[in-house]
Amino acid sequence: MEKMLDGKVCLITGSGRGIGREAALMFGAEGGKVVVSDLDREPAEEVVAAIKSQGGQAVAYVGDVTDPGFAEGFINTALDNFRGIDVIVNNAGFTWDSVIHRMTDEQWEKIFAVHCTAPFRILRAAAPFIREAAKKELAEGLQVMRKVVNVSSTAGVNGNAGQANYSTAKSGIIGLSKTLSKEWGRYNVCVNAVAYAWIETRLTAEKDGGGSVTIGELKVPAGIPKANQEALKKTIPLGRAGTPNEAARAILFLASPLSDYVSGQVLIVSGGR
Repeated sequence: MEKMLDGKVCLITGSGRGIGREAALMFGAEGGKVVVSDLDREPAEEVVAAIKSQGGQAVAYVGDVTDPGFAEGFINTALDNFRGIDVIVNNAGFTWDSVIHRMTDEQWEKIFAVHCTAPFRILRAAAPFIREAAKKELAEGLQVMRKVVNVSSTAGVNGNAGQANYSTAKSGIIGLSKTLSKEWGRYNVCVNAVAYAWIETRLTAEKDGGGSVTIGELKVPAGIPKANQEALKKTIPLGRAGTPNEAARAILFLASPLSDYVSGQVLIVSGGR
């Protein structure tokens, strides 16, 4: 049976852990040639090894998506190793919450840099290859579909108290997705966003008493206290949080031929909330 991403070159940021990791493993299992990127080398290389152990192809690109040179290095890794670009998933991100009167400029700017500026730079860096490849394919009468999947959040659709920075940035990535779907439609590129609600990752895992995670040089608060989790579950029709595997399936759908006529959309993955 033909695999959904057979031979497709797929780039995924933040794919050493969580949703990105699950997406990378799925892409590899579906025949994709995966560029696994993470801030930390060890998880990125572990995912690469897991894909290769299943007979897939993958390479790691380690770095901070907010670094000015990251985008070019990321794109060139795909071109140098696999000679193409077919799917780009902008997944890397984190939260750094505070009510607005306590939020610092650093909190605002860091979240925007990760969730808006980094995807913009990556897509801009990919543009020359995508445009020229598409023009050549169209001249030859070929229709080669490419995909961009930008990870947003229901906070970017509805807002969320204590997340002025995150909600605004995630709304911005939706705007970028809708705009690029109009600019790149002529090149047979479908650009969509997937907006998650509560997905069980290291950023949302139960941590009573003030948990935190380290993101590069930052130590940011993380975790949902048990009492809050129980209250939140009651607002979700399916009665539970989603798993990273379930979240990644939405990315796979938008990256696969199953969505070849879906573009400029926001797929809400929220358990019905």
